Amino acid sequence: MQLIENLKVKERVYKEKLENGLTVMIIPKPGMKKKYMIWGTHYGSLENEFVVPGEEKPTVVPNGVAHFLEHKMFEQENGTNSLDVLTALGVDANAYTTNDHTAYLFECTDNFYEAMDELMDYVQHPYFTDENVEKEKGIIGQEIGMYDDSPEWKVYLNAMNAMYHECPVKIDIVGTIETISKIDKDILYKCYNTFYNPSNMVMVICGDFKPEEMLEEVKKRLIDKKANGEIKRIYPEEPETIVQEKIEQKLEVSQPLYTIGIKDTVQNNCNQNKSDLVKKHIAIEILLNLIMGRSSRLFQKLYKDGIIYAQPGLSYEFTNIYAHVLIDGQSSNPEMVYDEFKKEVKNLRENGINEQDFERTRKMIYGGYVKEYNDVTDISRIFLADFFKGINSFDYLDEIDGVSKEYTEQVLRQVFREDRMVLSIIAKNENKG
Repeated sequence: MQLIENLKVKERVYKEKLENGLTVMIIPKPGMKKKYMIWGTHYGSLENEFVVPGEEKPTVVPNGVAHFLEHKMFEQENGTNSLDVLTALGVDANAYTTNDHTAYLFECTDNFYEAMDELMDYVQHPYFTDENVEKEKGIIGQEIGMYDDSPEWKVYLNAMNAMYHECPVKIDIVGTIETISKIDKDILYKCYNTFYNPSNMVMVICGDFKPEEMLEEVKKRLIDKKANGEIKRIYPEEPETIVQEKIEQKLEVSQPLYTIGIKDTVQNNCNQNKSDLVKKHIAIEILLNLIMGRSSRLFQKLYKDGIIYAQPGLSYEFTNIYAHVLIDGQSSNPEMVYDEFKKEVKNLRENGINEQDFERTRKMIYGGYVKEYNDVTDISRIFLADFFKGINSFDYLDEIDGVSKEYTEQVLRQVFREDRMVLSIIAKNENKG
């Protein structure tokens, strides 16, 4: 097994790529009672057109298949539901679908191996019938209705639609009533057989385990399945421009919600040096905290004036086909938040970053990275998500010292461009009530 070590946080990751292509990462936590296992596939809502290994023609599937498939994986041929089985074992089990991956997981203190049996069994044995697929459409239809009524989800999705012309990141992960109506068991089996191949998956296990012994436990539970060839993923061309600067929708909210988005240039992230991607991500985190973080001048001013009520969410999301900055929260005046944000960006561009503010913010972000290693859930999810980006999560700890004030100012000029900014607002529906 390959040992990847970080002396700063005194953490070790043991990594092995098996003959069938599955990558297993084991993170030992001696003395810790909590245990965590997550098994993910590099398959999310972005994959709606692809060429199956061994085929020549592209396969096109309806929006929402990855999420639909995640829902169906728990149902077993013997009539049981694996989520119920895991809950009965006293473990906290779940699954989720993102834009670029789907993951199945559980957390526990006891019954780890029984839970491992169940998780590895249901992920490797899909069971789809015409009947159970039709039944699921009703369940997911209700979920779609809930998302349609969710102001937090709509303000995000509207921001995506304001930024992106063609990129499938603008598509709702759950699909629509219309798109899921076209899903059948054949589509599900085709997508499962294509994307749930071990060579497209990674497993992360964190807890008080001996790595070599745990690897043998994983191997014992794997069915005989060969690695398949590379899946050719087909995405539409995406212009660098935004679609529209502002988008507003009225819903039942006590206070307006906002999302400020900044569309970034991808520059083919999959071929870019991974340490450059990590350094850019760190620089953007520093900038977001300098501009809108809890101790920033702008946050203090807006909070004192009653314009915002809490620190906004600050994030940078990226894959090899999209990248964007997001700032989101509640405000009595989202337009003012947006205008003040743009002014602060302009001020930093023109006058530069204060050295002391920069150092303080960089230390705070480093402290946040270190803190994540105290939690088995955080560590496991981070390593899984970063793996699909081609990144070793330890790189964030190693690269942060190399992120200078000058480099961060360069990223500010390149990324925080006004012509790439959008504002999504969910306003109060004054007509109702």
